[in-house]
Amino acid sequence: MKYKSLLVLLLFFFTALFIAARFPSPVKQTQKLSQPNIIIIMADDLDSRQLSCYGGKNITTPNIDGLAAQGLKFNQIFASEAMCVPIRASLFTGLYPMRHGSFQNHKPVYDDKNIKSVCQYLGSNGYKVGLTGKNHSTTPRTVFPFQIIKGFETNCLSTTDNYYLDSVKQFITKKDKPYCLFVMSINPHIPWSVGNPAEFNPDKLVLPPNWVDTKVGRNKFCKYLAEVRELDNQVGDILKMLKNTGQDQNTMVVFLGEQGPEFPGGKWTSWDYGQKSSMIARLYGKIKPGTETNAIVQYEDITPTLIDIAGGKPVAGLDGHSFLPVLYGKSNQFRDYGYGIHNNIPEGTAYSIRSVRDTKYKLILNLSAPEKYYNQPIMNPAHKNSIWASWVRHANTDNNPHDRFIVQREVNRPGTELYNMQADPYELQNLAGDTKYKSIIAALTLKLKEWMKQQGDAGAVVDRHYPNTGNDKAD
Repeated sequence: MKYKSLLVLLLFFFTALFIAARFPSPVKQTQKLSQPNIIIIMADDLDSRQLSCYGGKNITTPNIDGLAAQGLKFNQIFASEAMCVPIRASLFTGLYPMRHGSFQNHKPVYDDKNIKSVCQYLGSNGYKVGLTGKNHSTTPRTVFPFQIIKGFETNCLSTTDNYYLDSVKQFITKKDKPYCLFVMSINPHIPWSVGNPAEFNPDKLVLPPNWVDTKVGRNKFCKYLAEVRELDNQVGDILKMLKNTGQDQNTMVVFLGEQGPEFPGGKWTSWDYGQKSSMIARLYGKIKPGTETNAIVQYEDITPTLIDIAGGKPVAGLDGHSFLPVLYGKSNQFRDYGYGIHNNIPEGTAYSIRSVRDTKYKLILNLSAPEKYYNQPIMNPAHKNSIWASWVRHANTDNNPHDRFIVQREVNRPGTELYNMQADPYELQNLAGDTKYKSIIAALTLKLKEWMKQQGDAGAVVDRHYPNTGNDKAD
């Protein structure tokens, strides 16, 4: 009887262990899901409309597409300033460029004890916050105390892009705290020197409608697409690592496109070829797979959303707000308006632009008009084999009105531009001269000026040289 009782007890004990292993406590599972890990993968100068999940025809991006099939795709996410340093600072701080101080490229954020970043906000909610790769907007350390993880290339002008995941794997598998890791790729930033351009036939490319069709442009576009391929491969490697380490089920993965490409009319402008971005988010059990939203979202909204996901309270004074209801499928509306700025120094001569959009129309005020727009990385006359130089040569010789228009609109910009973004997504038909849009222009101008006042934005006069700020560098 004694042995029989012992056998019964042992059987009961091992049965209980088996049940606990197969069926975890619902309370523990809820606690685990309440603070998911977060990985944010960010591109560098991506024309998001080239991604096949965003309708691109020139390349298939299976890894990014796969992420979209498993999560939520944002169709209306915009960079408030289409250049690397300001938009990354906005991503990390939840503030618009005029508020955080990095309102020109390479101008650092204010060294102000009142300015904090995602590092402090998530850190106070129990997260470790790391960054690997391109390290723009990580100084001063008082604002951006990231845990820097080796593995991805930090120099966006590097001619190679060798990376390894050992340090990243160590960071995410160390079970001390939930983590938020920013993986900052340098693709497809110039010099477009990695990947295999031979994958693409230049003669068969579908060029954007705001391009002049030249042989130089087509060949360089192939090099650009080769780096988009490398970007997609990096996304695939990160996703594979998450799965192999068992991290995928409780990790929210976010893909971001940053601003647009370093092509004429793209980066360093306020047209959507520069401002329009991409965002895809996946979190199993929380974000419905294969969905998309047209809610207007800006990069300033991402950190407030991460705070919300982490269980933190809203931070007073931020320009961004949490779009968690959109993320979790409870709403398809968010912002009524999206805003944008451009300041041209140090990338060229002083030229300030401001913009505002709603769900249909976009207003652009070229505050420096009628001055000619000049951007050195794009338009430098010494670069005889640049895309821009080929466009100018072609427009001067082919007697094509479209080509002349594309070149002239880059240099000579009117004071006011208005576009119907639903009918004219590449902003080729300026409606500002049509009197029937007078009331729309007036209403959007009022909104834009109210925003500028709230931001402490004095307009064109802010685009000047600031001594000892480092904004004399080029990107």
